[in-house]
Amino acid sequence: MVVIGGGLAGISAALVAADAGAEVTLIERRRRLGGRTWSFVHNGLQMDNGQHVFMRCCTAYRALLERIGAGDLVRLQSRLDVPVLAPGGRCAHIRRSAAPAPLHLAGSLIRYPYLGVSERVRLVRAAAALARLDPDAPSLDGITFGGWLAQHGQSPRAIETMWDLIARPTLNLPADEAALGLAARVFRTGLLDERSSGDLGWARVPLGQLHGEQAERALASADVEVARQTEVAAIEDSGSSWTVVSANGQRRVADTVIVAVAHTRAAALLPSDALAPGHIDQLARLGSSPIVNVHLVFDRRITDLAFAAAVDSPVQFVFDRTESSGLRGAGQYLVVSLSAADAYLSRRSSELVATMQEAIALLLPIAARAAVVDSLVTREPSATFRASTNTRRLRPPCRTALPGLFVAGAWTATGWPDTMEGAVRSGIEASRAALAIPHASTASEEGIAS
Repeated sequence: MVVIGGGLAGISAALVAADAGAEVTLIERRRRLGGRTWSFVHNGLQMDNGQHVFMRCCTAYRALLERIGAGDLVRLQSRLDVPVLAPGGRCAHIRRSAAPAPLHLAGSLIRYPYLGVSERVRLVRAAAALARLDPDAPSLDGITFGGWLAQHGQSPRAIETMWDLIARPTLNLPADEAALGLAARVFRTGLLDERSSGDLGWARVPLGQLHGEQAERALASADVEVARQTEVAAIEDSGSSWTVVSANGQRRVADTVIVAVAHTRAAALLPSDALAPGHIDQLARLGSSPIVNVHLVFDRRITDLAFAAAVDSPVQFVFDRTESSGLRGAGQYLVVSLSAADAYLSRRSSELVATMQEAIALLLPIAARAAVVDSLVTREPSATFRASTNTRRLRPPCRTALPGLFVAGAWTATGWPDTMEGAVRSGIEASRAALAIPHASTASEEGIAS
């Protein structure tokens, strides 16, 4: 088997196949593994290209971490607790209680201070209605989440300060643009179906170590050949097999090929008849949604929070990455993560740094007395596919129309938005389909949860 792409989908596919006894070669065009999750060194500090958070319900991703020996390199909350900052130093919390789902969030919603009493009551009612939706219902794909919320009594203020707080980072779109089906998947699976599902986790170490280095060790132990810095130029049908042609002219013959790259690149690699008629051309219509991160190194500590959301502020989420960066001394390294960041892509870095520094000083007044001693802006213009309406039919299944050729990636028909969990699930599904491995429903049955 040849797996093209060394992101989370490709890593998962390669490990599932190798664990089943297959001979696997993984081809990656970059020098590193990890796909869209990577790290770099800036002025002596280890920085990530973006801030990635997962939930307890991300069973496939968490099982992958265990498989590559990285389970102890992340933190996972024992109980959901999201600090929500507002200008003036105010701080509220979205917490779960010990009550059964979905009542476990009712107390937090009723006490949420950034909305009026009647708006809070309507929050609870809308959450109950959302819990009754079927995320897989095709009809939900043509409805915007924001439109549905408005029909269920949610004011623009409620959408801005509560629903978008979760929709933006998970869907990488605001509620007014996001498809209801994908939103229902996030809210039901992550927050409403099980009490503990929404507990949040994040990396304790740089992402390059968490995913890239740890995966490379696991793949080597599984006897997977990893060909890095190898660009695939073509995939040729050789009749009873496939030939993967590299840009340097090297040819690899395999019975099975899994293409686990971004949807735009997959469209260029796949044979024109690999997907349903016209489907390859439709992949471009999945579009993309950007994420921008503003990295700020302060001369002193300004918060004890590991992370926080924000309302009434250009800051969406802010993360403390001091420990993972290797920063020593009295300073603190914070990262402002901006999802659905179309409006920020073309703004000058100096302007973004000034804007976010001023905004953080309003959220955390002690920051007004601190100096920013270093800063950086990272941009991912195509961080995810665009989770807008009518995208369900554009996402192909892992099986193509050609025997022995499969696709994987968070953009395939996983039923999930473009997340780390969706990427891992897609790799598992593609590999199991390629090897005709019967589906197993739990992590303990298959090593990596599906």
